[in-house]
This record gives sequence, structure tokens and C-alpha cells, in this order.
Amino acid sequence: MKLRPSATAATVAIMVMAAVVVSLHAEKSPARARIGRECAVPVHLADDEEFRIPAKQLIEWGRLLFAANWTAEDGAGRPLTKGTGKALADPSEPLVGARAFNRVSGPDANSCAGCHNAPYGITGGAGDIVTNVFVLGQRFDFATMDPHDATATKGAVDEEGHPISLQTIGNSRATTGMFGAGYLEMLARQITADLQAIRDSMRPGETRELVSKGVHFGKLTRKGDGLWDVSQVEGLSRLSLLGTTPTERPTLIIRPWHQAGNVISIREFSNNAFNQHHGIQPTERFGLDADPDGDGVKNEMTRADITAVVMFQAAMQVPGRVIPNDPEIEQAVLNGEMLFEKVGCGTCHVSKLPLDRNGWIYSEPNPFNPATNLRLGETKPLAIDLTSDDLPLPRLKREAAQPNVVWVPAYTDFKLHDITSGTGDTLNREALDMNHGTWSAKFASGNGKFLTKRLWGVANQPTHFHHGLFTTMRQAVLAHGGEALAQRRNFEALRKDDQDDIIEFLKTLQVLPPGTKELVVDEHYQAKQWQPPALAKR
Repeated sequence: MKLRPSATAATVAIMVMAAVVVSLHAEKSPARARIGRECAVPVHLADDEEFRIPAKQLIEWGRLLFAANWTAEDGAGRPLTKGTGKALADPSEPLVGARAFNRVSGPDANSCAGCHNAPYGITGGAGDIVTNVFVLGQRFDFATMDPHDATATKGAVDEEGHPISLQTIGNSRATTGMFGAGYLEMLARQITADLQAIRDSMRPGETRELVSKGVHFGKLTRKGDGLWDVSQVEGLSRLSLLGTTPTERPTLIIRPWHQAGNVISIREFSNNAFNQHHGIQPTERFGLDADPDGDGVKNEMTRADITAVVMFQAAMQVPGRVIPNDPEIEQAVLNGEMLFEKVGCGTCHVSKLPLDRNGWIYSEPNPFNPATNLRLGETKPLAIDLTSDDLPLPRLKREAAQPNVVWVPAYTDFKLHDITSGTGDTLNREALDMNHGTWSAKFASGNGKFLTKRLWGVANQPTHFHHGLFTTMRQAVLAHGGEALAQRRNFEALRKDDQDDIIEFLKTLQVLPPGTKELVVDEHYQAKQWQPPALAKR
């Protein structure tokens, strides 16, 4: 039988890795021990194996784990724990049998790729609205909305004993694609380092502008008594402004993952997701030889496995542009790109940001990782060159004119903005604020702040806005309010043809078919030379 290239690579990867075969029958022969077992991943990487195999095979192993349809024999499911990792509110009703899966509170998927697969069926991509996740629904055992259930966070009432509904149990969020994730995380790390350097240079009684890569994050004040005043800091998550004491420095960490700016790294995102969505518990968070979820399986994912999954996501291809060879469309695209800046969209959707200081060398672990995720010093670092042609194409490269910079055209500023129309905006505001504790009144007061949408690839990643309720980009533009109200009104004031040109420009921002080498192509996906907007004549 002839194997597909991916299957061949997978087989070779498994054979070469010489990983540990998990077996409940160690006294039997290796072949006999595997007979009758139903595991999606019968072989796991042993810790430190990630340093001994080629990067390409490590990334392929990460892809296989991301695409695996986990089974109960792999450790899928979490009978005695919530998606948060905490014990069930009512352990007398474990999550087994008919309670093993729950679309709202989880586990809610067999595979990461079950949701992350668009466009072109690309593993790690975005998802249709059917794949929306109910963020914070995982704090419930098993969502039922049963009026007879009075146990807090079991299935029908919240922490305060208030009945929940489908609209208030969690925040429905679109599944985002991980395209270009390595470049994005490295930008976030560099911006964090810049902001922290400004903070660390401040003397008592001083106020400083927080600026990195041309993006302004407001002002930070260090008072004369040593206390920190973050009231004028802009665009950062509340979690990045906190200190355990009034004199402790705010971390100022950029959190590029989760649309409300809640998660620091791909690794943290992955550790969260494997437990929440699949009931697969990584050892670096839940411990070696431990079974806190009570499913009878230990060591469900090794540290090396998680590193492979992270490297796979970090190495994913970057989006590009598709511009048809039609003079009228070309002119519309040029005009639309200029108008995009003119009406003010580029104020937040910054067209490109510089990755310098060798930031294209992606490394694990992230130096800002929180506890329960692998951190610097716990093992040696592992790095890959994001510009390498050995990684999935297309790639961003250093230009001859600027050999020390890789420009990342993600159309974002990495800041949180309130783009809703206020507390009455029931369509676009979220019911819960994930950046506040469940004990806080602000938790249930809702959220309107979201990270500036990364527009690269926006045109062919299904559904738009944080909730995925819009099927067109025009709907998303017209839904902007709050901090983006002026820009929306500028768009609305344009001639209809000019509005259409902006949409036509946005339509060029696409994820390209796998293997496409060039970042800018025509409708046949052939390389296309493209002039900058400044040369347009209109």
C-alpha cells in the first residue's frame, strides 16, 4: 500500500523518535501489548527526546498530536475534574458515559484539528461557527441549565447561585487560526521586554511613556513612595497590571492569545486546551505519574509532547495576499489599501511591525510563562529559525535592505480596545470578563475589550468578529463602536465605490494553499509583483 506523504512522515517520525510505548502489560512482548489497544497516540516522546530528533520531525510529531482523535485509552476525558483542572463541584456525578462530553462545558472535542482546520483543511487553522468555544463554560461540571440543580457551578447556577443560560454561562468565541503564530509570539515577547525595560529604568516620582515598535501603551507612573500607578496604561490586560503588593512592579506582559488578551504563550494556550477540550492532562501541569482526573491513565502527554505541539503551531505558514490580474480590481485594491489608512483603520490594525534582535529565532520556553507551564531554567531551551524554508511555506524573510529585521504584516497593535457600543451592546459585548476572578463583581459585569484583530488571512478564515456571528467583513466593519466609532463613521461617510474598494483590499488578505512559496500571488496562485499603495493613481 502506498502511503500519503504525511502518513509516511508520521511513520518515520514515530520510528525514529524511539519514544516510550505506554503499556498496561509490560510483561508481554511489545507487539502483543499493542494488540487490541485503541489509542490514537500509542507512542509518546520521552522527555529530552525533543532535543535529540531533527526539528522537522519534531514539528511533524506536533502536527500528529494536534490532529489526533484522542480515545479513553489515551486518557481522553476527565471524570473527576472540570476544564479548569479543579475538582468537580459534585464528584458523585462523574463525567462518564452520557456525561463524558458536553458542547458547552467540555470536554467538547476529540481533536484539536476538529475545530482548527480552515481554510483548505489545514491542521491548526481557523474554524466554522459550529466550532465556537464557550469560554469560561469549563468552570462548570456539566452544563444542563436544569432548574432543579442548585449546586453552584455543577450545571445550572453560577458561583453566586444565580441561574445561568446559554448566553451567560460563557462567552461564545470564534476558533482562531494559528497561522504565523511563532512570529506573533516573538513580537509579543519583544514588546513585553521593551515595556519592562522602561519600567525598570524608572525612578520614584517619574512618569514615562510606554512605547514599543511605534505602538503606544499609555503612561506608567512610579510614585515618590515607590507605589506604581497604572491608571494611564492603555491596551494591556488587567492581569498584566497587577502586583501582589502595591510596591510590586506590574508585569506589563503582552498576552497575544485568547481574544480578550488572557494567555501569554502558545504553550499555556495548549496546556489549557488539551485539558479543557479533550481531558488530556499534560505532565508539566498535572504532575508525573499522577491521575488527578481519575480516568485511570497517567502521563497523558509528556513535556516533550507539548513542546512538539507548540513548535508545530509556532512553525505554521504565514498568510499572504491574493490579487487577481484584473486592472480594475488591482486599482480598487490599491485605492482600498490607501483608504484603509486614511479613514483610520491602520491606527489599531497596524499594517506591519518589526521583529528585530534575532526575534525570528523562536525558542521554547517563553521567558514570561506563568507557573504550571514549562519555564526558563527547568530544562534547556529549544529553538527554530522561523525564516527557514524547511518550515511550512510561505515564510517571512529578512530583506536585503534591512537584514536585521523581519517585518510581520499581521495588521494588529497587540492592544486591547473596547470596540463595542457600551453596556447595551448585547450583540458584541460578552457576558463575562475572563480577566477578573469569579469572585469579583466585574467578572459578571461583562467584557467589551478585545485584542485588535489580526487581519492577515482574514478573507478566507470563516466568520468574523470575536464571536464569529458575521459572515462578511463589511458586517464586521460596520459593527465597530467605542474606541473605533470614529473610524466606522469615516468608513460610512465614504462613497459606496470607496467602501467597496476597502472591502476589496481586505479580500486580498488570505491564507494561501499549503506549499505556496510566494507571499503575494494572483488568482492562479502564481507569484505576482505588487506596487505599494503610494504609487496608486486615483
